[in-house]
This record gives sequence, structure tokens and C-alpha cells, in this order.
Amino acid sequence: MFRIYRGKILQNRRKIGTAHENEAVLFLKNRGYKIIEKNFYCRYGEIDIIAQDGDYIVFIEVKYRKNCNMGSPETAVDYNKKKHIIQSAQYYLYSRYDRNDIPARFDVVAIQGKSIHLIKNAFEV
Repeated sequence: MFRIYRGKILQNRRKIGTAHENEAVLFLKNRGYKIIEKNFYCRYGEIDIIAQDGDYIVFIEVKYRKNCNMGSPETAVDYNKKKHIIQSAQYYLYSRYDRNDIPARFDVVAIQGKSIHLIKNAFEV
């Protein structure tokens, strides 16, 4: 599906996002992460990837930028986005484990062009 924006034809953003999330999954698996779930939705928001890294349940936000014209990918994880991710993570932990005191952290996979990097413990509750 294509959309027209300001006279330009754009690819479906969800399709692009899914492709980069799949790229992030492979990247994380190569670093020893065990993928638990993708695209977890609840009333508080969405978490792109939920994984296990050692003893930690890791909630991962994937951000992509074609170039740096709009800033770096990691800067797109603003206060409101963090708030929704944290609330969604708390809901996930309580709904899956019936508690929310499990060791957890929040990582960001930043993809810019062909470059991909992981920011462990990108933010805290």
C-alpha cells in the first residue's frame, strides 16, 4: 500500500517499521538475547520487542531514521514514549508473572541508514 504525502508517494510506514523490527530481532539474537514477544499491545501502548538477556526481561524500542535530517533515532524516544513503554512494561510483567518486581531494563535499538547499534539500559523507571 502506498500513501501520498505532499505530492510524494510513500511506502506504508508499518511495512517499513516491521522490516526494521525484524532486522533488530536478528541483531539481538546474534548478541544472545532470547526473543519472547514482538509487538506487545495493551491499553498503555506498544512495546516493539520483549526479550530475555541473562536474568533480565528487556523491553526494547526500535527506532529507524533514513538519515540524520530529523535527528538521531534514539532522540525520538522522548518523555512521552518512555512513559508509555514503562506503563506497558509494568502491565506486561503483572499480567504475565502476576508481579512487577522481576529484573527488567529498557533498551533501544537505533537504526540509521545501514548502521545499527544497541543502547542498553537506555532509560529507567
